[in-house]
Amino acid sequence: MSDSGNEKANWWQRLSGGLRRTSSSLSGALSDLVTKRKLDAAMIEELEEALIRADLGVAVASRIAAAVADGRYDKDVSPDDVKTIFAAEIEKVLTGVAKPLVIDTAKKPFVILVIGVNGSGKTTTIGKLASSLHAEGRKVMLAAGDTFRAAAIEQLKIWGGRIGASVIAREPGSDAAGLVFDAIAAAKNDKADVLLIDTAGRLQNRAELMSELEKVVRVIGKAEPGAPHAVLLVLDATVGQNALSQVEIFEKTAGVTGLVMTKLDGTARGGILVAIAEKFRLPVHFIGVGEGVEDLEPFTARDFARAVAGLEE
Repeated sequence: MSDSGNEKANWWQRLSGGLRRTSSSLSGALSDLVTKRKLDAAMIEELEEALIRADLGVAVASRIAAAVADGRYDKDVSPDDVKTIFAAEIEKVLTGVAKPLVIDTAKKPFVILVIGVNGSGKTTTIGKLASSLHAEGRKVMLAAGDTFRAAAIEQLKIWGGRIGASVIAREPGSDAAGLVFDAIAAAKNDKADVLLIDTAGRLQNRAELMSELEKVVRVIGKAEPGAPHAVLLVLDATVGQNALSQVEIFEKTAGVTGLVMTKLDGTARGGILVAIAEKFRLPVHFIGVGEGVEDLEPFTARDFARAVAGLEE
């Protein structure tokens, strides 16, 4: 097997392992249902309820239930039959949103703004992203726009040090918009290919924090017309349904262009990604199933669908 084959196998193991809590809760419910009796309307209703409880959203749950029911009433169905249908339906929803993050080399620097609530994994995501962009041979610069937290500034400096990337930072408590303005000037001056901007984690229901984010976005546009070129919203899978309102509000405030979902290994609510894909149709660029650099990977619909369904690769 080639290195890339090995890498793919390792990632599949981490992905299916990371999604085990989600797939176990789902396949447990599915198996209980289908081993008891022949398929009937009551079983379909229970199946739909189990899928809704797994945070897949009502629309997706009813489509999967309908697909399972199709032509199978009064027949025995095996848990594997149901899982296969389930994976196929999930894949249909996700195929349209599984898109890579494309860096337009004509835009120099290509400005990526990274946003999200506190604790969603923004700074770690920036570090991992910077690491992979650096590995592709790009010159990366980081801006420590989370000026509220000294720990976030330090964390970014550590990531920058690992890959030899410049980090633009100020004292904790400094004005984030001013820092971002300076960072864009520095990135131009330094001929950086990509500028990754961290932001303070903010609760989506705090109006003053959201207006500060709007200001940061405006300042970026003034410093570099057309920027930010990508606005990545980092979502923590463990918050479940709350992630839907995060997408809605951040989308209005900062014009989200793509999603990164982290901490899928810490929850049984991995189905929330499917509900978000169905509702917002925003590109999903990366998913994370752990803390290591190698645990953030480009999102692929088929792998995720099969792992959530508890199927083999």
